[in-house]
Amino acid sequence: MKRIAWALALAWTAGAASFEVHEATIASVHAAMKSGELTCVGLVRAYLRRIEAFDKNGPAINSLVLVNPEVEREAAELDRRFARSGLTGPLHCAPTIVKDNMETARLATTNGALAFARYVPDRDAFQVRRIKEAGALVLAKSNLAEWAFTPYETVSSILPGYTKNPYALDRVTAGSSGGTAAAVAASLGLAGLGTDTGNSIRGPSAHQALVGVRSTMGLTSRDGVFPLSFMQDIAGPMTRTVEDAAKVFQAVVGYDPRDPVTEAARAHPAPDYTAALERDGLRGAAIGVLRQAYERDTTDPEVARVFLAAVEDLRRAGAKIVDPARVDADPAKRPAGACMGFKYDLNRFLADRAGRVPVNSLAEIIKSGGFHPSAQRRLEVAERDAVNGPESAECAANREWREQTRRAVLAAMERDKLDAFVYPTWSNPPRLIGDLNTPHGDNSQFFSPVTGFPAVTVPMGYTRGGVLPAGLTIFGLPWSEAKLLRYAYAFEQATTRRRAPGSTPPLR
Repeated sequence: MKRIAWALALAWTAGAASFEVHEATIASVHAAMKSGELTCVGLVRAYLRRIEAFDKNGPAINSLVLVNPEVEREAAELDRRFARSGLTGPLHCAPTIVKDNMETARLATTNGALAFARYVPDRDAFQVRRIKEAGALVLAKSNLAEWAFTPYETVSSILPGYTKNPYALDRVTAGSSGGTAAAVAASLGLAGLGTDTGNSIRGPSAHQALVGVRSTMGLTSRDGVFPLSFMQDIAGPMTRTVEDAAKVFQAVVGYDPRDPVTEAARAHPAPDYTAALERDGLRGAAIGVLRQAYERDTTDPEVARVFLAAVEDLRRAGAKIVDPARVDADPAKRPAGACMGFKYDLNRFLADRAGRVPVNSLAEIIKSGGFHPSAQRRLEVAERDAVNGPESAECAANREWREQTRRAVLAAMERDKLDAFVYPTWSNPPRLIGDLNTPHGDNSQFFSPVTGFPAVTVPMGYTRGGVLPAGLTIFGLPWSEAKLLRYAYAFEQATTRRRAPGSTPPLR
C-alpha cells in the first residue's frame, strides 16, 4: 500500500484537473484535451484523487491492489507527445484498470495470491501491450477472486477484505474480475481489462452496470494471463459505455504468435467496431429469447420483469423478437473427467517463466501456504487431478461435447433465422457479501464459454427499489462481435439504463 500512498502524494503537490472525470468517456476526454481544457497529467491526478477518496477511504470500495507509481511520469510524456503531434492513438491517455492476473511489465502481478506477491514480470501481457500501443496508461492493478476461481465474490489473499459493489456496499461484485468492475463503475479509471473463463467479465459487468465483452475464441490473445482453463479463458474490455468497449476491443483483437489459438484471427480481420455502432442498429434484427438460459425455480421475479421489459425495448427499437427460441443442448451432459484444466495449464505457464516466478508449480504453491483459505480445497483437489493432456480420451470427449453444443446453437439460429439470442446475464441480484447460500443466478457459464462464441453484456435495469444493477446478455455467432456491439449500442442509446453508483459521486 506504500506505493499507492506515494503516487497519491505526488498528486496533492501539483493540484488536480478541473475536468470532471466522473462518468467520463474516451470521447469526452479527447475533446477536452483538444480544446485545451485538460492534460493527461491533469486527468491522471483527477483519478488519483478519486482513488484516494473512495477506494480505501469513504465507502472503501477496496478494488485496487496497486497504483502504478510511474503513471504521472508516463502521463507527462504523453502530454509532450500530444503537444508535438496530437493524440498518440485511439486510446490516448486512457487511464486503465488492469486485472491483477494480467502481466504488467515492472508492476507486480499476483493473480490475487500471496504466493506471487514478489512477482514482477519483465513484459506486458499481449492485451496490456496493445492498449499501451494505442495510447492508454496502466493506472492501477485490480483485485480479483484469487486464481479467478469463483464467479460469486471478489476476495483474495493479496488484499485484505472483500471488494464491495459501489451500488450497494453490502453486496458482492461477482467474480472474478470484480475489482476491475467496481473500479470502473466508481469512475476510478476510464476503462478496464478483465478476464472471463466462465463468467468473469460478464458477471461483474452486469452486477455493476457496465458493458463487458467476451470475444470469439481465437479473436483475442491470452498471452501473459494467468490461466484458469485455456480451453475457455478470454480477456477483454469492461467499460461504462458500448462506444468505449468498442474502442478498447479494437485495440486488443488480432493475431498473436504467442497464443496459437489466435491463428484463426488471421482469417477474420477485425472490422471497424466503432463504425458498426448505430442508434437504429436493432432495426430488422431477429433476436431470440433464450429462456432455457435463465428460467429456473430460483429465478428472481424482479430480474425476470426487468428482462422482459428489456425485450420490449428491443422490440420498440425495431427488432423482431422470437420467443421462445430454443437450443438443443444441455450443460448437464458435460463429459466426466478433467481435460487439461487448472493444474495442467498453470504448471506449464509457470514452467515457461522458470527462474522469474517465486513458485514453479501448483504443488509448490500449496506448500507455500500463500493463498486465501477459501481456495485451499480447490487447489488441493486440482493437484490430485489426473494430468489429462490434449490427446487424452477425456479431452477427446470434451472436444466432441463442445462441438455438439456449437452445432446445436448454429442449428437453432438457422432454424429461426436469428441474428442473436438474449437472456439475463444473471437470474438473481448481487448477493450480500459473505452469502454463498442464496441462489446466485449465474447464466454465463454455458453457452458462450462452451461454444467459444461471443457474448456482450449491457446494463438493462435495476432491482430492489432501483438499486441493484442487472445485465442483458446478447449472444451470437462466431466472429459477430461488430453485430453484437451494434445491438448493444442501439439498446443502450434507446434506454440509457446505466446510472452512476451513489456511493462514489463527483468530487467537488
